[in-house]
Amino acid sequence: MTTLTAPFFSGSSLRSRFEAFRAQMSENAAKRKVYFAILKELEQCSPRDLQELRIAPSSIRQIAHEAAYGA
Repeated sequence: MTTLTAPFFSGSSLRSRFEAFRAQMSENAAKRKVYFAILKELEQCSPRDLQELRIAPSSIRQIAHEAAYGA
């Protein structure tokens, strides 16, 4: 029986893989920062403000997630 094993990142140097990993981590951190900022802002709104914006209190997390990470 013959098995073929191919590296996951064939043709990439360790440095380029590490740089790609760092870039992805930075992007994820930026998205989390946006998520928590929007979440905090919406949670601080009064029920009347949320009603004027036509936002149900139960959908605050979903709205923050869509704003930060996309639909």
